[in-house]
Amino acid sequence: MRTLLTICARGGSKGIPGKNIKPLNGKPLIGYSIETAKQFKKKYHNVDIVLSSDSDEIIQTAKDFGLISDYKRPDYLANDTVGKIDAIKDILTYSESKNNQKYDYLLDLDVTSPLRNLEDLTNAFELLTADENAINLFSVSEAGRSPYFNMVEQKENGYFSLVKQPDGNLFTRQSAPKVYDLNASFYFYKRSFFDLGYKGAITDRSLIYQIPHICFDLDHPIDFEIISFLMENKKLDFNL
Repeated sequence: MRTLLTICARGGSKGIPGKNIKPLNGKPLIGYSIETAKQFKKKYHNVDIVLSSDSDEIIQTAKDFGLISDYKRPDYLANDTVGKIDAIKDILTYSESKNNQKYDYLLDLDVTSPLRNLEDLTNAFELLTADENAINLFSVSEAGRSPYFNMVEQKENGYFSLVKQPDGNLFTRQSAPKVYDLNASFYFYKRSFFDLGYKGAITDRSLIYQIPHICFDLDHPIDFEIISFLMENKKLDFNL
């Protein structure tokens, strides 16, 4: 089995300016994903690691961490309106053409959700490879709220009620169906996923891997402050 491991990092970030290379506990953020990617390659061997970025500064920072890229994301795939699947498919096509081969799997590590380790990736990969009907897998965390119990939305009549109406009566969140939060840390895809033309990671044949430790993505400046505090004070509940 051959796997393409992608690290996608656009230059523009409105929530946290320059976040992909922003220093985090003495290391640029993208460095954590590159180091985890190298661990995965060392374990599985038949892995090619590639970077998808439109930013010369990000490309240089990745190079400083040993990830040398001859691919630069085209402008039409580097704006806020383009889905990530389109960007991933472009570098997949590029890599297959360059290397004259097709990959069996693709693993995408999200730079802005770095709280994962090799054990997470290994366990998740085994789940996907064991299910011949599944076409992809994404990481999740235990949800703090439930659409069946304590999440509401506005209905057509202008009033608010539960997002999902359960069968019967639910009196506690614990009795509601199990739901999960997407933590955007990593995504595995079988090659067929891209041939079938899916535009998003959530499909009719998706698996999940529940990360058993703290994991969240960095969308706002306060998120960066939180993860910085956890790392600097050795408060993580797992080993990176």
